[in-house]
Amino acid sequence: MKVVTIIGILLVGIGVISLIYQGIPFTTREKIIKFGPIEAYAEERKTIPVSPVLGVLAVAGGILLIVVGVRKKQL
Repeated sequence: MKVVTIIGILLVGIGVISLIYQGIPFTTREKIIKFGPIEAYAEERKTIPVSPVLGVLAVAGGILLIVVGVRKKQL
């Protein structure tokens, strides 16, 4: 397989995953209270949104790279 085809396959995979999940979730932990040896923490779950347009562009670009890689192989 050529490098172009492999990059195309990776882009299609990343694009499909971004369309399915539509964001990157993560958890933050904040100290709320500290009173001597007693501490209280709160965990908050946040998500970094990923635009569906980026997913579609990644899939389209990946398909284009796969087609270019296959055509170069045939020539």
